Amino acid sequence: MDQDYALVVEGVSKTFYLDQFLVDTLKARLFSALRTKEVKILKALEDITFSVPKGEVFGIIGRNGSGKSTLVKVLSGAFVPDAGGKVIRNGSSMLMSLSIGLSHELTAAENIYVTGSALGLSLKKIDSLFNQIIEFAELGEFVNTKIKYFSSGMIQRLSFSIAVNANAEIMFLDEVFAVGDAVFKKKAVEVLEKSWLDGRTVVMVSHSMDNIKKYCHRVIYLQKGKIRFLGSPEEAIQMYMEDNHVEEEATD
Repeated sequence: MDQDYALVVEGVSKTFYLDQFLVDTLKARLFSALRTKEVKILKALEDITFSVPKGEVFGIIGRNGSGKSTLVKVLSGAFVPDAGGKVIRNGSSMLMSLSIGLSHELTAAENIYVTGSALGLSLKKIDSLFNQIIEFAELGEFVNTKIKYFSSGMIQRLSFSIAVNANAEIMFLDEVFAVGDAVFKKKAVEVLEKSWLDGRTVVMVSHSMDNIKKYCHRVIYLQKGKIRFLGSPEEAIQMYMEDNHVEEEATD
């Protein structure tokens, strides 16, 4: 792999096989006694190929169901691509998503150590970062609470704080600013702009065209699991809006 690239993606597809039960008769519907099994095939991604140089902020846009979140999960390693597809990550990485990333059966403290270790940090290094991770996430009262009891905003703050303080080399952001309080969003954006968006690699999924236009160097526009366009943010956004009859966001 070329060491100038943080991410190389070659021929990636992702297929989901969904089991369904079909009820054949009224009696079966009433008593659930007779069921026929059917397998539904969902092709979420098809033949995705691109590469991301180190230090680039790379955007992914598209309508709901276009494959954005599936793609970022495949890129981060949370999902395995179909046979023949290849994703090469050159550096430590972390996915920040409301639906995946941290273990909900572990406490905040346990997640910090597990995730930090997965990012390649020593226990001594995690010890030294522990207090600032908790402080930045504003979770001092919930250190020993399982995160399954956290709100989505609390999980978001913990995930963000681990990634930023542990200095993951590649950060995958899946709509992480869609929820959460305004105060933390402001703090998170300040950290991103001061440290992350200068020299680090970020892959960003967002419905906010303002954020895509402001931060991204290049953008993929996905349509039904395929690359519709790959290029400048302005061109990608224009094509997206024209395809979907979307009016451009008003800016301050």
